[in-house]
Amino acid sequence: MYLLIDGKLVSKNEASISPFDHGYMYGLGAFETVRVYNGHPFLWEDHMERLRQALVELNIKYELDSAAAWMETKRLMRRNKWKNAYIRFNISAGTGEIGLQTEPYMEPTIIIYGKPLPEQGPFLEKELVVLQTRRNTPEGSVRLKSHHYLNSILGKRELSRPVEQEGLFLTEDGFASEGTVSNVFWVKDGKLFTPSLGTGILNGITRQFILAAAAKLDMDAEEGFYTPKDLLSADEIFLTNSIQEMVPVKTFEGKNFPGAGGQVLHSLLFLYHSCSKDLWSIDELA
Repeated sequence: MYLLIDGKLVSKNEASISPFDHGYMYGLGAFETVRVYNGHPFLWEDHMERLRQALVELNIKYELDSAAAWMETKRLMRRNKWKNAYIRFNISAGTGEIGLQTEPYMEPTIIIYGKPLPEQGPFLEKELVVLQTRRNTPEGSVRLKSHHYLNSILGKRELSRPVEQEGLFLTEDGFASEGTVSNVFWVKDGKLFTPSLGTGILNGITRQFILAAAAKLDMDAEEGFYTPKDLLSADEIFLTNSIQEMVPVKTFEGKNFPGAGGQVLHSLLFLYHSCSKDLWSIDELA
């Protein structure tokens, strides 16, 4: 497998970064994971815009040109002979002195890498488990898709079957927030529900797409503060992220749900897949 590091193609065995990179030393870095379907990067513009916002928060000065970034990513995909892939576009602060830096980072490290995936799916059902580890609050004004993943790792360690399960974080106040690597949705009486950004969750790109898709399908949707009891009264539950797409929940707190048989899930997933090979931005859905 080949990676791109600062524009240079290198094999994974040759890849390296400086031990003085502040992305490594202090976690000052952000990334986006994008799924490419038959050569098309689904919702690429939304991912790049969220990455730009993270760079501002991290004080990393880098003019992220989405078209140029995609051209570089295509170069990587051609070298690896991928048409369908998981792509991680990573920007870290770059090298600096030992110690915390307050000045802007002017020479970040840009790494693009990934792995091949099937064209769609796999479509797997999961058990949703309430975690004992609480969701930490964002370190800044909003939760970034940054290098800080200890909270999610601690949550995932609680799962006895991590491939078949996803953990649900609660806030310190006991409200449902998000999974270790996913956003959570549920349906009650035809209405879609999902936790508010006020719970401190990542505003997932697929989360944003699902809310826009619900509006497109004239489905009522609500964001708010909910407890696990609200999920237990649901008709359907599903999880979202940009690589796993939409993951149906089969079991939650000992109660069975429709899982892959959920009607609302299938309506939204049909729209998702019908857009996956040509949509650059959620704005185009309207």
